[in-house]
Amino acid sequence: MSRKGLMQIASVAFLVSLGLALAPIASAGPAERERAKKIHDRLVGAPPDAATLAQMETDILGGDLMGAAARAMTHPDFYRVSLKNWATPWTNVDRTPIAPLNDYAATVIGIVRDDVPFNEILTADLVYVGQNVPGLTPYSHTDNQHYDELEQGAVDLSDPNLFTGVTQSGLPGAQLFDTETAGVNTTRAAAMAYFDMGTNRRMWRYTSLNYLCRDLEEMRDNTRPTDRIRQDVTRSPGGDSLLYHNECSACHGGMDALAGAYAFYQWDNAQDRLVYTRGMVQPKMLLNAATSPFGYVTVDDRWDNFWREGSNQLLDWRAPASGGFGMKSLGAEIAGSYAFSVCQVEKAFEHVCFRPPNDMADVAQVDLVATEFEAENYNMKNVFAKLAVYCTAP
Repeated sequence: MSRKGLMQIASVAFLVSLGLALAPIASAGPAERERAKKIHDRLVGAPPDAATLAQMETDILGGDLMGAAARAMTHPDFYRVSLKNWATPWTNVDRTPIAPLNDYAATVIGIVRDDVPFNEILTADLVYVGQNVPGLTPYSHTDNQHYDELEQGAVDLSDPNLFTGVTQSGLPGAQLFDTETAGVNTTRAAAMAYFDMGTNRRMWRYTSLNYLCRDLEEMRDNTRPTDRIRQDVTRSPGGDSLLYHNECSACHGGMDALAGAYAFYQWDNAQDRLVYTRGMVQPKMLLNAATSPFGYVTVDDRWDNFWREGSNQLLDWRAPASGGFGMKSLGAEIAGSYAFSVCQVEKAFEHVCFRPPNDMADVAQVDLVATEFEAENYNMKNVFAKLAVYCTAP
């Protein structure tokens, strides 16, 4: 039987069990109180106070486990601590949560808090900043002081009066038009991590890891066209052209065609900021041209998704176009895939359940919540709530 068929069977079984779990409880007891504590701890990382615990227990007694979870997520530490730890690994090459708050992680937090459709994470002209905080240093394109002060001052990120979304293109000193911003991938933190030196392929690798939950090795396919592979890739590594055709082209064929979207972006170490050279291809995209003179020469920021066919069509790409120009349209291609939805649910599952999905019931839950995620306008808070209910079921 196919994986989809197995998922459907497992989903039915899960729904039956979940229906039983969500049935109204006749009377209060230690089990309900313990469930409320667990839901709060999974979401917030800390136990509830007495008043919140009592309210959550009442929610559970009334059969409203989603309401109990939503109540837990009103705690400021859900945003300031839990979501910060969830998002921070996406902002650095070490994929560690042990890093200061930055504009990338702050924007993820704000998008979740305000129920901004999460499929806009790679396309929105949006960044979250502090406001109405006495003495707060303004946002800067050249340092992280603004976010350091928000974190050090324990500013309540759940309060829209203190923490709000603004346009990236409208920031003082911005170089990007609204058509050139690409959500979190055009924040200062993303540029520093993924556009510094190199050939801008790093941005694709970490975008795939963060939003498709797949590394390059998992996407390799040597049946795809090779005409977008750049000149810096040798066609005969170690004198063996078969190695190029069997190994190198399997990643570069798809990756180089997609990474063309980054042609005008660069992290400038002298200015300590993202720079955008509109209409001018960054020299890093043209490095080592003599290695393979007949390879692809980047002339603009066009991208093509050759992985819509072959083995990677299983990612279920659903955006209307398989090619375009610039990071914003590429972000729409990624976020339009079903793999994007599953990836976000898997990341939330591991964060809330303290483990990855590891059996058929878990996989069924991921598929179910991913489908509902899309139907509910990519509401990420609902995803966290559903997974907290699932992972604390008796």
